[in-house]
Amino acid sequence: MSDHVTPAQSPVQEPQRKMRQVFGLFDLFPLSISSIGPVFSVAATGGVMAADAGWWALPAIAILAIPFVVSSFVFRLLNRHFPNSGASYHWSSRVMGRRVSQYQAWILILAYFFSIPPIAIPAATYTLALVAPHYHPTNIVTIVVTLFWIVFAAIPLLLGSKPTAQITKAFFVLEMISLVGFGILGISRLHATSVGIHFGAIPVGGMLVVAVVAATVLDGWEIDSYAAEESEKPRKDPGVSGVIGAFLALLFYAILYPLMFSETPMHALAAPNDSDPLALWAQRVLPSAHWLILVPILASTAGGLWLTTYILTRALYSMGRERLIPEAFGKLSKRHVPHIATVSVLGLTLLVVAVQLFVSSLGSFFNLVLSAAGFFLLAEFFFDIVTAIVFLTVGHKKLPDVQFQPHQHRWLLIGAVFSGAVMGFLLVAFFIYGPKAIGAGIDQTLVVLLLAGVAFVFITLRRVKGAYVFHGNDATPIDAPFPTSATDGPKR
Repeated sequence: MSDHVTPAQSPVQEPQRKMRQVFGLFDLFPLSISSIGPVFSVAATGGVMAADAGWWALPAIAILAIPFVVSSFVFRLLNRHFPNSGASYHWSSRVMGRRVSQYQAWILILAYFFSIPPIAIPAATYTLALVAPHYHPTNIVTIVVTLFWIVFAAIPLLLGSKPTAQITKAFFVLEMISLVGFGILGISRLHATSVGIHFGAIPVGGMLVVAVVAATVLDGWEIDSYAAEESEKPRKDPGVSGVIGAFLALLFYAILYPLMFSETPMHALAAPNDSDPLALWAQRVLPSAHWLILVPILASTAGGLWLTTYILTRALYSMGRERLIPEAFGKLSKRHVPHIATVSVLGLTLLVVAVQLFVSSLGSFFNLVLSAAGFFLLAEFFFDIVTAIVFLTVGHKKLPDVQFQPHQHRWLLIGAVFSGAVMGFLLVAFFIYGPKAIGAGIDQTLVVLLLAGVAFVFITLRRVKGAYVFHGNDATPIDAPFPTSATDGPKR
């Protein structure tokens, strides 16, 4: 705790450009929902969850839902005190110190990058299924369509923050209309298509694995934290939209998963093939036009592709600005976006997809590694919970620039301790039950990647000398001695 950084230390060189503060609450709210990608999340995970736990997948999701809802309030608290495009990475540097922060940076990079290729390939698959339903594409065709979506994702990200928000809103509206339509259609057809509810024996291991996998469907709302430096009210709006997003995600899943499970035979959902569980459900409730479900799935997938990339590029921008990684990642284009980070992430995504498709010997390895996304996302949120616990107890005492009354957040502290315990238990349990559900070698892969984070800390330990503290205009500043003038320079 002795190496935490405060804004009272010597200033660093002013970046040539700053991010533009253009996001209002009604920009952040669609970002948070679309980044979750409810339709894509159900399509991508429904079959896996059905295979691992059957109907018990629903309580397994609920097990993780409580810690994630608590996390949304934790993010809101930390955003109010430490708004920064690095979000989690920055919070831990202020509260926990540089070493912990640098290790968390490694976890953060793995969590979000491992989430991108598993979105890019389905984007191509759904596109081909929509435009050519009876065509069996070659790997070359698949990579070409994947390239199209990667370029498409790059366009709004490189055009700027406001275009990204505006394009996202169009996809957001389509997804919301679709979600409401799915719910109404499913309920109206329930009497005709119901297959009954059969829980059976409790698959403890399957439920624990599903709870970890659920991290990939319950995250995404935190994108507004990484948009803090682009928000008009960086200490108010980021966090609020995240809380709304977290609750809405639970509402969507509480409707869609039970309907899909109750109207589709579980053995069909859990079949080891490439069938989309939502498509199987659509064939039963809308047999005459089940292909229509591909439209919202594709919109949800495409939105998730560029918004997950958005989260990672803002984190990389913060790390590059502080020289944890090459400084080029901390540069902004003329449109005030981290263009080098964006091009690098999407370019590497295309490379990984190409290896998966064309190099069979390495493809299985990458499939195994990318399947660990849920574990690292859960680990990332676990670090955030720990950061909040330290901040709510003793961390604020070591930050002379923060005025804080711990008693005002007593219930949040209790919730954070409970959530940290649940997340920690699930992370440990995954080492026990993960190999059976995902495949042999997943434990060894996780251990190697976790140890690689230790090496990352040692390699980068001398690179970072302090944290960039964001001072932006905010119409609703908290009671803390932070400058509110946009002309105040960054400090470390």
